[in-house]
Amino acid sequence: MSSARVSRHARIRMMAAVATVCALSAAPPAPQAVAADTPAHTETYRPQFHFTPQKNWMNDPNGLVYYKGEYHLFYQYNPNGNSWGDMSWGHAVSKDLVHWDELPLALSHDDEEMVFSGSAVVDWDNTTGFGTKKNPPMVAIYTSAYKDSGKQAQSLAYSTDRGRTWTKYQGNPVIDLGSKDFRDPKVQWYAPARSWLMTVSLSAERKVQFYSSKNLKDWDLLSEFGPAGATGGVWECPDLFPLAVDGDKNNVKWVLVVNINPGGIAGGSAAQYFVGDFDGKKFTADDKGTYTPPTGTVMQDFEGTDFGEWTTTGTAFGQEPAAGAVDGQGAVAGFEGKGLANSFHGGDGTTGTLTSPAFTVDSPYLNFKIGGGRHPHEAGTVLNGTPPDGTVLADFEGGTYGDWTATGDAFGTAPATGTLPGQQGVSGFLGNGLVNTFLNGDSTTGTLTSPEFTLDKKHINFLIGGGNHPAGSPAPTVVELVVDGRVVRSATGKDTEALNWASWDVSDLAGKKARIKIVDDNTGGWGHLNVDHIVMSDTQAQRVSQETSVNLIVDGQVVRSATGADSETLDWASFDMRPYIGKKARVQVVDMNTGGWGHVLADRFTAAEKPAKSVLQRADWADYGKDYYAAVSWENAPGGRRYMIGWMNNWDYGGAIPTSPWRGAQSVPREMALRTVDGQVRLTSKPVGSLESLRGNRPATASAITVENTSRSLTGRGAEGKALDIEATFSLGDADRLGLKVRTGAGGEETVIGYDSTTQELYVDRTRSGAGDFNSTFPGVQTAPLKAKDGKVKLRVLVDWSSVEVFGGDGEAVITDQIFPDPSSTGVEVFAEGGTTTLDHLQAWQLKSIWR
Repeated sequence: MSSARVSRHARIRMMAAVATVCALSAAPPAPQAVAADTPAHTETYRPQFHFTPQKNWMNDPNGLVYYKGEYHLFYQYNPNGNSWGDMSWGHAVSKDLVHWDELPLALSHDDEEMVFSGSAVVDWDNTTGFGTKKNPPMVAIYTSAYKDSGKQAQSLAYSTDRGRTWTKYQGNPVIDLGSKDFRDPKVQWYAPARSWLMTVSLSAERKVQFYSSKNLKDWDLLSEFGPAGATGGVWECPDLFPLAVDGDKNNVKWVLVVNINPGGIAGGSAAQYFVGDFDGKKFTADDKGTYTPPTGTVMQDFEGTDFGEWTTTGTAFGQEPAAGAVDGQGAVAGFEGKGLANSFHGGDGTTGTLTSPAFTVDSPYLNFKIGGGRHPHEAGTVLNGTPPDGTVLADFEGGTYGDWTATGDAFGTAPATGTLPGQQGVSGFLGNGLVNTFLNGDSTTGTLTSPEFTLDKKHINFLIGGGNHPAGSPAPTVVELVVDGRVVRSATGKDTEALNWASWDVSDLAGKKARIKIVDDNTGGWGHLNVDHIVMSDTQAQRVSQETSVNLIVDGQVVRSATGADSETLDWASFDMRPYIGKKARVQVVDMNTGGWGHVLADRFTAAEKPAKSVLQRADWADYGKDYYAAVSWENAPGGRRYMIGWMNNWDYGGAIPTSPWRGAQSVPREMALRTVDGQVRLTSKPVGSLESLRGNRPATASAITVENTSRSLTGRGAEGKALDIEATFSLGDADRLGLKVRTGAGGEETVIGYDSTTQELYVDRTRSGAGDFNSTFPGVQTAPLKAKDGKVKLRVLVDWSSVEVFGGDGEAVITDQIFPDPSSTGVEVFAEGGTTTLDHLQAWQLKSIWR
């Protein structure tokens, strides 16, 4: 599964150390409140042509198989709530891969195991003996995640009634390595050997193993593949399948899909793939050669005995460049020469900066190597975290809660002194004490309420971390301000153990009596809060940087930033300096993080004419967006077609997206192909053809529209809506950037789908797409390499109530992103920047809902 989800809770915490300020509002924030009488599948962000369960949490697609006229979609599902937990297999079927019928739970968790990801096959010859040749069984091969030990092993279940009811095999598990990171079996019939073939992940080792069996019960190891390509996160949900290159059945290559988290191309989760050959036992990836970065002028290589003119603050970087790893650190690799900047001096608990002298930008790119923690720079944060002056309502330093009143068992009898047993490292609190409701784990609940006080200053500031379960959700983890018996302000965490400042403006409540109530009503994943230093002040607290990053500073502002990938191996990164040619700039290496992976590595800053490419950029990706993961394909599809689907979400913020009563959607199924693109065999995709059955009779059309440095609405031509299928072709002209804006409207909302002719990249910009403050990594721009053909670019854009899927060219560049716009934002615009472009032709169909 994208699924080390016994160990996944811990991993998400480490990933989520990109701590940010909490969601704050005078009324309950996301998720959107759902009225009791709201008809199913009409909720604010409910996808209209993507599969979602009617309620509860969903992640990876599982058990994709076609049998007796039905495409089966099983999926990771929590039958008991809207967050990850109690993993089981949900079930839906379709006759056309578009319209879905949700069926009862297929495989349930029990006292011994959770049912993690896997696959399903039709055992036509009844090799298992679970059915008969006349009524062959459908067999699910899944990962048993054992609750007592955390061990993961491969198990079987079977059905003889078209997947409606299931029986777990009494001989489970069928493969057991004693590992806690061994999961996600994808099984198929391999005809040349008349055997079953399993592709399964050793996730933490970044390896895929191949096994063979005659009966699905007894398995022999054939070979291993990896590590290779992108290895910044665990490898999960592998898939292996053959495809003809350019439709030539005499030229067949094999595709190995390896989903990776958190080291994806756009950050977090993503679907990587390799093209190569499979001989029945071993997969061999095609050789892509070695990489040589562009040459240029080295500005700093840390080869001297000191930092030269670069200046330091704090203690994290030491007094001189490091020669590799420092005391207490794992092996450091990937740096150039003998020295590098390394902020692990004194461990992750130290902080500091390393800043270059000012220089005049005179080269198009600044290339450098970076490693260490994945804690991105967040706009608006400050390096100095001094708390504001004012009236301290609670600092939890006295060894007791004083006159605060506790209920339940989550708070214990006294404040915590830091990290609790079983918890990832807690950081960002002040002094020696804090509120931490992880006491005895996430399963405990309770409240902690202050005595009454008078609101006599403009702001209430406090530090908060922990789970993202806002007010209004079924089981909140919130800090509440209660006035006259009513909650008038609330805040929640961001699924991170690092505390950061939050602030309420209470100037309109001056003179009123109030109480602060800390509520932990959640027993699922991230079902706890961390709170400290609650202070009334006339000054609003500013969020403190918790980044481990390399920043470019121009005119006192951070204009470019890069971070590590939770790895001690440095990799190339590049800043586009072209907008700043002639300006004065500085490079600043920043370590402001004291939690896990709270350090940064940097080396070889080089001014160059071309950008360096990282391992991620050199790897191959089935999708370049933030929201396409655990992608696997259907077995036994009619006509030998290869259809693939992915979970349309990202583990960086998957549990925090503002949807209710469901959380999680699948992408549209895509038909996959191998095509030769610029001399390289690439995996391409297009939406399943039957999706066109949802199109209305008459599309809105536009043609020969020329725009210069402006946007023009297409609404008057009928191109508007919340669920659209758009086909468009542009002549580039001399514009630097061009394309479409969709879901435009309320308060300047827009999702930009563009082409950058200067970098030859397709991009999606969702920085103004609507709700996005639930996680700092959500807003942003995703890019995919795409070359124009004869001066033209072709786009296919699928717009749903909470997503866009963009297919560039002939499907060689795909970007899938969730968006959460206001329902009133329905506009479509054509735009050009830095010149003129022409929209040659556009057709936009309103898409009917699959639910009505």
